Amino acid sequence: MTNQTDKDRVLIFDTTLRDGEQSPGATMTHSEKLEIAELLDEMGVDIIEAGFPIASEGDFAAVSEIAERSKNAVICGLARAQFGDIDRCWEAVKHAKQPRIHTFIGTSPLHRAIPNLTKDEMAERIHETVSHARNLCDNVQWSPMDATRTEWDYLARVVEIAIKAGASTINIPDTVGYTAPNESADLIRRLIAEVPGADEVIFATHCHNDLGMATANSLAAVEGGARQIECTINGLGERAGNTALEEVVMALKVRGDIMPFYTNIDTKKIMHISRRVSTVSGFPVQFNKAIVGKNAFAHESGIHQDGMLKNAETFEIMRPEDVGIAGTSLPLGKHSGRAALRAKLADLGYEVGDNQLKDVFVRFKELADRKKEVYDDDIIALVSATADGGTDRLQIVSLKVVCGTGGPAEATLEMEIDGKDVMATESGDGPVDATFKAVRALHPNQARLQLYQVNAVTEGTDAQATVSVRLEEDGVIATGQSANTDTVVASAQAYVSALNRLLVRRDKMGSGADRREISYKELN
Repeated sequence: MTNQTDKDRVLIFDTTLRDGEQSPGATMTHSEKLEIAELLDEMGVDIIEAGFPIASEGDFAAVSEIAERSKNAVICGLARAQFGDIDRCWEAVKHAKQPRIHTFIGTSPLHRAIPNLTKDEMAERIHETVSHARNLCDNVQWSPMDATRTEWDYLARVVEIAIKAGASTINIPDTVGYTAPNESADLIRRLIAEVPGADEVIFATHCHNDLGMATANSLAAVEGGARQIECTINGLGERAGNTALEEVVMALKVRGDIMPFYTNIDTKKIMHISRRVSTVSGFPVQFNKAIVGKNAFAHESGIHQDGMLKNAETFEIMRPEDVGIAGTSLPLGKHSGRAALRAKLADLGYEVGDNQLKDVFVRFKELADRKKEVYDDDIIALVSATADGGTDRLQIVSLKVVCGTGGPAEATLEMEIDGKDVMATESGDGPVDATFKAVRALHPNQARLQLYQVNAVTEGTDAQATVSVRLEEDGVIATGQSANTDTVVASAQAYVSALNRLLVRRDKMGSGADRREISYKELN
């Protein structure tokens, strides 16, 4: 794209660590948040919304450390329209090279009823809280939550108030995914044209995907004049999720002919961060997900394969290399060495240290002895499993399962718990149920199983199964994930991994770090 100016640039505001983490079960550990923030910073995200500092001590600590460690991005914290929230937010972000306070209040008739404020009372609160934030920080963003269901006259009025009070970015959220693309564009266009002072601020768009239109609505808002898109990796977020970063970034890159805008995102880093967010959140990416799905660059039809062999552009509108996927395949098998494995990992977008390579190589050799061919997705599953940063207090030594056609299954499990070998045999309705009961017999706990999900990584009877387990105990949620050609073994490993992470979070809570999640409803 030539002759581009700053007016053509679209800022990318990533809220994976705030709105994305609010997805039930997607809570990340402190170290995982720091890792994702670093990856976002490296890929060129302009603004990172690192969390909701008032929500918990854990959130405050994560936002504070991300602010101190960030090298390039603006670091933003979220705050309700309350002085205490805003002060706490400022304490968390103030050490960033570029701090931002993001404050919000619900302005639609439905949301005004929650704090039971009249229009005038809410307008006064907006003026007072935005002014307070502006006195603390030069960079203030304000959002009228549920803006797309707010009466036009009132929306225009409060936007003007926020601008006069010192907000430099006005975000227009489609909080419940209600609007459509033409409405999204028209709303931004009209606000810019009719609200006094609108030409002096940046307008942003924040769309949810309840009707499957988040990406379309965000791009339409850009056409209407918005120059900041709020989004998350993999579209992670509450309910049906948020606008997916990878979708809007690649749409602007590929269709610059009709959308003459650009971002500063290094798109070659997209696939790596997508996979890492999927691993730490426990939310698998659907196979046919645009840009980052397993099948996004896969071609099985004979006609498609013939076309791809002759000219890749016949069935691909972007190069896989542009999003961090290797364009060529390096077949791996049981005779392959560490150098070949390291090269394949690099092709897939993973740079691993010697210790992690050693762990992956051992698991790879074990898998290669059981499979005729090891696919790219098998390698991804292996490296994701070894990247899971938990604790080794609980380890599986051996597992033997006996299943009968007319009776219950029986699992004999040997584990090492805090360095001590223990064994138990339990019966259950099936092999997985029996195995989980054996784990609980050896390590008694009150954790409730919220999610048990199995996905085949590759095809065939020797396919690896990736198992995701989500546990909840006393309000603390942890996920575990493991891959193995034996589904029962993968299930046991995932269950134990989740228990290990619960132990880590329980220890942190015991030392003073509060990991309790607080919902908007509780906060109000």
